[in-house]
Amino acid sequence: MKALTDRFVPQQCSSSSKSDIPSTSLVSDSELSDNKSKFTLWSSDSQPYRESSSTSRHKQVCANGWTAFVKKVSMASGAIKRFQDRVLGPNRIGLPSTTSDVWLLGVFYKLSEDEASEETDDGSLVAALKHDFSSRILMTYRKGFEPIKETTYTSDVNWGCMIRSSQMLFAQALLFHRLGRSWRFKKSEQPEEEYLETLEPFGDSEASAFSIHNLILVGESYGLAAGSWVGPYAICRSWESLACKKRKQTDSEHQTLPMAIHVVSGSEDGERGGAPVLCIEDVTKSCVEFSKGEAEWTPLLLLVPLVLGLDRVNPRYIPSLKATFTFPQSLGVLGGKPGASTYIVGVQDENGFYLDPHDVQQVVTVNKETIDVDTSSYHCNVLRYVPLESLDPSLALGFYCRDKCDFDDLCLRATKLAEESKGAPLFTVTQTHSFISHHSSCEFVEGIDDKREEDDWQLL
Repeated sequence: MKALTDRFVPQQCSSSSKSDIPSTSLVSDSELSDNKSKFTLWSSDSQPYRESSSTSRHKQVCANGWTAFVKKVSMASGAIKRFQDRVLGPNRIGLPSTTSDVWLLGVFYKLSEDEASEETDDGSLVAALKHDFSSRILMTYRKGFEPIKETTYTSDVNWGCMIRSSQMLFAQALLFHRLGRSWRFKKSEQPEEEYLETLEPFGDSEASAFSIHNLILVGESYGLAAGSWVGPYAICRSWESLACKKRKQTDSEHQTLPMAIHVVSGSEDGERGGAPVLCIEDVTKSCVEFSKGEAEWTPLLLLVPLVLGLDRVNPRYIPSLKATFTFPQSLGVLGGKPGASTYIVGVQDENGFYLDPHDVQQVVTVNKETIDVDTSSYHCNVLRYVPLESLDPSLALGFYCRDKCDFDDLCLRATKLAEESKGAPLFTVTQTHSFISHHSSCEFVEGIDDKREEDDWQLL
């Protein structure tokens, strides 16, 4: 609500012109005219409120201007609430169960009735769980950034949620790499330099390596464009391209992303049929390529785009999907509903805890020199959850492996999970096989003519 009120604060009353009253839309006029949703879920009652011409004739009176402002805030917040209720379901906050176990990105929390009671102190497991959740990096819609390429977009409101969700997953990987899984955010203390270095490349400008601007630039071949929706497969390949591009521009000692990226695919790259295959030989090639031949193995970020059903996730896959959060290498899941992506970081019973990118916040500049910068907008203290069975079947898993031993452990866990999946594995593992064509990530950077305009979510 704060973001909404910031957006809609009225200017001083004036009778000079209509421009004295600020725009009532959450996005620019060009965004509203250019951005046509590919999904029917975004109906007329969820569009940002736009002031009628009859209202504008009364702007000369201060009281009427303030009344219009209050109406704008009410209707815009109502539209967002209706949209979230329709797409993500009714707002579910807190712990769905006070006694069921919770897994949060590989960390286990065994709860009890006493632990979940209001009388527990700050040393309780519930408090530890909430602190862990609030320490995860949150990326949301931003407003007020420099225009994207030649467009007039200065905000990604209503279309950038999948990009923001993917930024969260990558930020978590960088955070684990630099500060470890046990690191926790402490607002009262001066931030670590490694923490600020983690946030810095996700700024909202072309100067920031992993900005929304640069992702859209390299992701054009996969359908990324300002004002358009995008699915998990397209965003995974776009990150692969962006990482390769930045690696070419930087020497090996100063890589913004100090790890190789490998996107796991099926028997034919991009095909939607069958379980993807994690080929160890191909992963090794990705690591060698990242190190420019200097090492056989490097830190690794694995992305696994999946399609687990038709309209919703097939219930056969849910046990395996939940089990991935028990892996120490887990980076969670990019998923949600068509047109409303979230970043799922934990599970309890049949529900997934998620970070929501759909809040609108002002642009913040973060770097290691700005130690006094307020980074609270990169964290969320509110536990939100969604039933796993209601997720769209197109999603992507993420895993971070610090070294070869970590990767070997992931392969063992994934193999065991596939064996126990009763014929419905998320993905399988093999040492080597020739029928999977290995594509170097650098092949996806530029010069691709066949645009992939049909991503997973659109196909379904």
